[in-house]
Amino acid sequence: MLAPEVPMSHSVAGEPSSAGRRAAPLTTAVYSATEWDLLISLPGRVLVAAAAPGPGRPERGVMAGLAGLDAVAAGRAFDSDLVRAVVAAIYARHDGTPPPAERLTDLVDLLAACRAVCRVLGRRADPADSAAYRQWVQSVAARVCRAVPSPGGRRVDQPATPADRRFLDRLGAALGLG
Repeated sequence: MLAPEVPMSHSVAGEPSSAGRRAAPLTTAVYSATEWDLLISLPGRVLVAAAAPGPGRPERGVMAGLAGLDAVAAGRAFDSDLVRAVVAAIYARHDGTPPPAERLTDLVDLLAACRAVCRVLGRRADPADSAAYRQWVQSVAARVCRAVPSPGGRRVDQPATPADRRFLDRLGAALGLG
């Protein structure tokens, strides 16, 4: 089964001109079903990995998961057609397949998936869409790593622990962010 053709673009002006045409031409890329699944599953996998406890990483609770879900949903407001399409696909998925966050893998597999996404984006996506997607995925992990419960059950953001910082650095490198 092939994935639907998903046109992706990053408009310089952002909105259609008054004549009803975009000010900048669209860059179109069509993703295979496998590529599209990789793009829509990665944010959930990153959220789960960022929330997982480990050596030097605190036990995270519901607050961290909610922070990650907020970060995923924030993609709806990105100035990237790709990020908005991925978020819409994540929320529209109801075909009985496991949600992306339920596909647990170890860190090595996650980093390999990040590198695979970078290769797909390098071949298929507009450079601005590629950068926006990769930064958005990194922001999901960063928000989860900074979220801690405070007295009264409210979420507060605090600096990441050294272990979280290492996780975020490795994730950023795998996403080609530095």
